[in-house]
Amino acid sequence: MSKATVTRIDILQKSFDLIYVQGYQATSIDHIISHTNLTKGAFYYHFKNKEDMGLAMINELIYPATEKAMILPLQESGDFVEKIFRMMEVLLLKDPFFKVAYGCPTINLIDEMAPLNEAFKLVLQKLVLKWQDIIQLTIQNEQKTGTIKKTIHAKQVALFITSSYGGVRNMGKIFGEEYYLNFLPEFKNYLEGLRA
Repeated sequence: MSKATVTRIDILQKSFDLIYVQGYQATSIDHIISHTNLTKGAFYYHFKNKEDMGLAMINELIYPATEKAMILPLQESGDFVEKIFRMMEVLLLKDPFFKVAYGCPTINLIDEMAPLNEAFKLVLQKLVLKWQDIIQLTIQNEQKTGTIKKTIHAKQVALFITSSYGGVRNMGKIFGEEYYLNFLPEFKNYLEGLRA
């Protein structure tokens, strides 16, 4: 890996760490630079501006983490209800990428930046739609095999699951892990109700 690539990755990772804790708008380029021990010139060599860096952070750090935590588990073979429940349980309680006190980086950026910046809105929307699409496809495949009720509207279930995740993640920021522990049994009951 070239020195330039290592520097770019370091900037993105340090930026992510700061933004995850204090938010995008509260994190200045000067703050990022002070945590990377780089010059302003080095930052601007890799990124046109803060927005360019933020979009790269989403595409190069958050997308791969989301793919690993939210997409790949649903592409594995196995029972749909168990896969969805296990994915949610890992996201809420076991994935080291996500911290209870700070919520979900994607949900945080949606809350903070989607109303203010069209480029952020579109890239975050793409991420959420990809997650919803894999849930919907998985449900439709299960409906074909007869394990999920044919009367279930796959797209609506996908919207409900992703929205539930966003809501419980945000509530966890103020109520802590106990909130997740109370949510998960009822989420499992909901999923069990999808079975044929």
